[in-house]
Order: sequence, then structure tokens, then C-alpha cells
Amino acid sequence: MNYTLHQLHVFTKVVETRSITKAAEELFMTQPAVSIQLKKLQEQFDIPLTEVVRKRMRITEFGMEIYRMAERVLNEVHAINYKTQAFKGLLTGRLSISVVSTGKYVMPYFLADFMKSHPGLELSMDVTNKSKVIGSLTSGEIDFALVSVLPEKLNIYEEALLDNELYFVGNKNHSLPKSKLSKSELENESLIFREEGSATRKIMEDFFEQKSLRVRKKFELTSNEAVKQAVLAGLGISMMPIIGIREELLHKRMKIIPVTGMPIKTKWRLIWLSEKPLSPVAKAYLEFLKLKKMDSIKEYFNFERIKPY
Repeated sequence: MNYTLHQLHVFTKVVETRSITKAAEELFMTQPAVSIQLKKLQEQFDIPLTEVVRKRMRITEFGMEIYRMAERVLNEVHAINYKTQAFKGLLTGRLSISVVSTGKYVMPYFLADFMKSHPGLELSMDVTNKSKVIGSLTSGEIDFALVSVLPEKLNIYEEALLDNELYFVGNKNHSLPKSKLSKSELENESLIFREEGSATRKIMEDFFEQKSLRVRKKFELTSNEAVKQAVLAGLGISMMPIIGIREELLHKRMKIIPVTGMPIKTKWRLIWLSEKPLSPVAKAYLEFLKLKKMDSIKEYFNFERIKPY
């Protein structure tokens, strides 16, 4: 046997995502690079680790056994690294955070200085939709979750970070009304929604229900980035958080469409389970955040230049 820790790490990520594409995104690798590492690992075994059924990847029973053992091996390697750093007097361990998809434009700016101050730490940040974020929080897999809509029926503590404002947006060629888009005009627009389980999707649906608006033409896309590209291409308009489109607005590739009742305002909140004890790393981060979050807000989140009103 001649497999490497890197190959085991790539394989565990493929198993967890059930996708070479998604594994490549989370590992910041190219798809061919992930495929090569997976192939090299497979060459060490006579029994298949994965198989393709109806064009979808499936992990074999043997593959799942190797996955569980690989997890244990990688955890022991992490433990060795932590112990080494601890003997040097450094804060060690892993900080794990799950972030709703638009939160990827928020969370890194509240993490960078903390991670630079503690080089012995490792960071695990999963970016997904709200349903999966809350699932990871409920199961105790993570230290913190970043959300813009608080979960119901879950005992949590929270730390408010930043205002979250949502607007209707179209591409640069979309015509603007003289004042506000009328009810009939909005109903006749091609509307782009996020997938079920997305907090933005829920806010957009609630807006239409509260205003008794009918959706005549609707598209559904599975990520914030996909929605952004669809809007840029002129496929339709969508409700989006301003934080994820500031570059497009600054460079006039997108425009905010004035609609009565907008913007909708929520808050980005870091939340954690009240019954789960915080690790030393999580406690240190929370203390750091309370002291330094206003510095990050002032430096990175000034949207006044791109707001239409």
C-alpha cells in the first residue's frame, strides 16, 4: 500500500459531498486534480471504492469502510498537529462553522484577523443552504452557524454581526420604472428563485404572499452564484442580498429595481446551541468577535455608495 494522507483527505471529501465537482470546490482544487487523486487511491485496492449508477456516483460498502478508517486516521493526524502546537504554547484546535450560501460574502471578513493571530488553528467552513446549516448545528457537528433568518424551535445563543438588506435586482439593460415597480409589472416579470431550503427563497416567497402577488413566470436555481449569473444574463430579476452583488452594482453590471416594501432587512447572526459546551477555540473566537467585529464592519461593509435611495 502506497497511498497518501492527501489522497485520503480527497476521498473523504468526495464521500461527504457525493460529488467530484463539489469536493473540488470545497478543497479549492480542480475537478481533474480530484479525479487523479481518487484514481491513485483506487489503484491501491482490488475492490472498487465507488461506482456509477444511473450517471450518479455511489460509494460502495467497501468504500464506506475505507472512509470510516480514513476519518480516524486523519483525526489522529490532526491530534498530532494540535499537540505539537500546544507544547509551543499556542492556541490549537479546529474551529468549525457552517454558513448559508450568501454568508460566504460575510464570514471570511470576521475570521481573517483571528486566524492570523492564531496560526496553530485549523478552520473548517462549510457553505451550503439554510436547511443543511441547521442540520449540522442540530447534530452538534459544528461550533457555529451563520444565518440571516433564525431557526425555529431550537435553543440557541446568538451574536449579531451585520445588517442584511435584500433588493430586487436586474441586469444593466433592465428598464426602470419612473418611481416604483407596480404590482402588475412585478407579476409580469420573469422571477428567479433559489431552491427550497434557502432562507432567501423563504423571504422572497413571504414577500409575494404578504403582497398578494402572483408569480407568472418562475425559474429555480440552486445557488446564489447561479442566480447572480442568470440575472446578469438577462434571464429575469430576483431578490438578492446587497452584500453579494456589490461589485456588480459598483461596475453597473446590475441595477436595483425600486419596489414598494423594499429593501427587506434582516441581520447576519452567528448562532450556537445553548446546550453544547463551547470548545476553548470557540470561546476564544467568540471573545475576539465581540471585541473586534465593529472594526470589520467599518472596514469592509460600507454600502452607501451603491444604495439607490
